[in-house]
Amino acid sequence: MRRAGENDRHRLPLRKSLLGRLLAVSALVAACSVAATAWLAVQTTSGAIEQEQGQNLTADTRIHDTLLGYAAAHPTWDGVGATVRELADESGRRITLTTQSRGILADSADGSPPPPALPPQASAVVDPMSVDAALSSGAGSATIPVGMRSRSDRVDPRAVGPFRLPDAERASLRRAAEEVARCLNRSGIASDVVEGPSGRPRIQDVGNDPDRLQGTRCTTEDLDRPTPTEEKALSALSRLANACLSRQSREPVRLGLDLSWDTAGEPFPVPATAAPTPVPSSAPREAQVAPSPEPTALTSENDRAIASCVAVARREQLSSYVAPPSLLFISDPGGGAVPAFDLSPANTARITGVAALVLALTVGASVLAGARLVRPLHALTGAAQRMRDGEDSAPVVVAADNEIGRLAAAFNDMSAHRARLEEQRKVMVSDVAHELRTPLSNIRGWLEGAQDGIAEPDAMFISSLLEEAVQLQHIIDDLQDLSAADAGVLRLHPEPVRIEELLAHVAAAHQAQADAAEVGLTVAASTAGAPLPSLTADPVRLRQAMGNLVSNAVRHTPAGGRVTLRAYATGPEEEEQEQGRVALEVADTGSGIPAEDLRYVFDRFWRAEKSRSRRTGGSGLGLAIVRKLAEAHGGTADVVSTVGEGSVFTLRLPQAVPDPGDAGLMR
Repeated sequence: MRRAGENDRHRLPLRKSLLGRLLAVSALVAACSVAATAWLAVQTTSGAIEQEQGQNLTADTRIHDTLLGYAAAHPTWDGVGATVRELADESGRRITLTTQSRGILADSADGSPPPPALPPQASAVVDPMSVDAALSSGAGSATIPVGMRSRSDRVDPRAVGPFRLPDAERASLRRAAEEVARCLNRSGIASDVVEGPSGRPRIQDVGNDPDRLQGTRCTTEDLDRPTPTEEKALSALSRLANACLSRQSREPVRLGLDLSWDTAGEPFPVPATAAPTPVPSSAPREAQVAPSPEPTALTSENDRAIASCVAVARREQLSSYVAPPSLLFISDPGGGAVPAFDLSPANTARITGVAALVLALTVGASVLAGARLVRPLHALTGAAQRMRDGEDSAPVVVAADNEIGRLAAAFNDMSAHRARLEEQRKVMVSDVAHELRTPLSNIRGWLEGAQDGIAEPDAMFISSLLEEAVQLQHIIDDLQDLSAADAGVLRLHPEPVRIEELLAHVAAAHQAQADAAEVGLTVAASTAGAPLPSLTADPVRLRQAMGNLVSNAVRHTPAGGRVTLRAYATGPEEEEQEQGRVALEVADTGSGIPAEDLRYVFDRFWRAEKSRSRRTGGSGLGLAIVRKLAEAHGGTADVVSTVGEGSVFTLRLPQAVPDPGDAGLMR
């Protein structure tokens, strides 16, 4: 018996036990959950406060861009009030536009006595000559390719100023563009006419593939030529840029409508086809052209100076066409300020306390759950150790139908099976000793009698010795067959077998035993019109298996009963894994087998009758050999029995087995 102290020494430390690991995982999950919840709460609260303070970036950008477009198209802010009120109604916010010195230009809160005070800081600056890229939505900015303008040019692309075309020029270019579009459509290239803020049209290839336009006969010369209005504005822009370059002692340049430059000459024409991929730009809208791949960055000092002068010239030229810079205030309609989120020490302590409480509850629940989980495992461990030490192990209590309960039930079944095998092993030793002792004792008695002169070594003497030797050899052969089957080296010699002849041979071999027991032994004829399929098997081993079944049936059938042998092909009514096989059946009208014993029938050394007489039970090896032989042929063995009515033993063998030429080890 294991002592308590010895059990304690075998107990796992907490850090290695299942309970310890469960607690560690639970604590880690709880800590991560608390941290994630706190972070999510802070982020959600901060987002809500930012929304209440009017920091909706999408709406603010739209308001700023709309007012920026107004400033780019108007020289003053006169008349902007209607636009401001419309934007305020759409966004639900107060929108105020002031001068640089905070003089009111337009206020959506006008008419409510008195207007709330403005926020201390402006939301943005509305200046079409210096656009903030972070606030600009990029509306209407698909104009000039990067690299054909100054990198420092921040003019709103909707500020076209003197480049705005009059109606006559706009109509003329529109007709020319539509003619080019019709020509391209006839050539199989879908094209549209798109008009920029200045009124200059451009050809938009629907497929966004400018290479398709090359090679067509559709000319764009009329669209490439600057109009008088554009030539006048471009000349003025060139004079301003060259004046800047002259002050730096640099050569004058000529400018194209796309703001590219070259040394003296006529301005460049603008291509009439549109860019496949629009890019932001602050060039005039009349310069909406097809962008080529971005050229090499401006690295030359002269090019940088030219780009800077062009940008300065553009701002100087457009200054009288756009509204002056103003301040934009976007605030809450009531003028109230939304309090900022402040994680004070009190709030920090509150969050920490709640996190600690959640962690403590999690650990406590894990302890209770872990204890209930580990308790049956400890019971299983103790039972397994007692089984290892050879002690009698009581069944483990199955508390619930869950994974642990099913493990305990499986362990109890294993323990019972092990105890049964151990009992069978003990019975086997006793049975084998008894079975071997009887013929050996008889042989020894006859030989001692002959030695002492009591028995004469005549024919009867020799016959008795031979009978005892045959019985002894039969027991040894049974043990050897089982040993070979267990080791997987049972050798078979398959060949075509005529089933009817095999059954007749088995019946003839056991006819004498049946007659002595007054039991009828017959072979049932096969069903008419349904010939038996061919069967390839080891005829010697198959006769041995069928002989064991017949001998067992005759032994357990009372006088006047009958034993019937039958063979048939399994049909669709059988289970799927048993279809397409040949069934060999031995049915008797004997005493039958109780239902609780059917599962042990094919176990070795198991006998329904515990008597050691071979006449009433044998050594318990015959049916075990039958099952092993059936499995060696790739088949199965089963039994159906009813107490008082009889039993039916059936071998089901596959119709096709390995070719006889492949005879060898069958595992």
